Amino acid sequence: MSILKAENIYKSYTDTQKRVDVLEGINLSIIPGESLAIVGPSGAGKSTLLHVIGGLDHPDKGRVLLDGKDLYKMNDAERSRVRNQAVGFVFQFYHLLPELTALENVLMPLMVGKNVHGVTPEIEGMAAQRLKEMGLEARLEHKPAQLSGGEQQRVAIARALANDPAILLCDEPTGNLDSRSGDAVIDLLLSSKAKAERTIVIVTHDIQIAKRCGRTVHIKDGVLE
Repeated sequence: MSILKAENIYKSYTDTQKRVDVLEGINLSIIPGESLAIVGPSGAGKSTLLHVIGGLDHPDKGRVLLDGKDLYKMNDAERSRVRNQAVGFVFQFYHLLPELTALENVLMPLMVGKNVHGVTPEIEGMAAQRLKEMGLEARLEHKPAQLSGGEQQRVAIARALANDPAILLCDEPTGNLDSRSGDAVIDLLLSSKAKAERTIVIVTHDIQIAKRCGRTVHIKDGVLE
């Protein structure tokens, strides 16, 4: 049974009054606990597909089923709750809040998920533990500008894992890193998957990263090959 399924997905954008077709009839089924790489050249539609299956970007046509439930038949509040609880996102450019410490960045999804308006010892401990799992126990009070690129991405992974999601969606997670830091990030992502039997999807143009995943699909011109 699929944990995440895309059926007949179409997506286009209008750019300077010209329509650009990005996804053209995508069908993809992801089973629980697998590691999947989505590989393709720049502009192939990889990131758009990831955003659609993660509930971030509404398709023009088709449906996305998460545990059998159609993400785009949910209202915005329901879909946001699902993203907070069931799906973790890791992006190429980290998207950390610069004014917050590493600990505070990881606290944010926990506070939303537990519907609390202040920091409790319980959620602070959970956030600190996630950062310690990333090897960042000495960086809890550092702000993003005080961290290296690899450290910022590890904070972003800790944030993505804050609520122990069933699925982790990663959009070029090593694209902003040198090869050594990138390898360390992939090690952490796959280690997290193994420990929690988590499903992980990695969008990448790097064939070596794809080889470390259990399955690879290729996308070109908005179509899976």
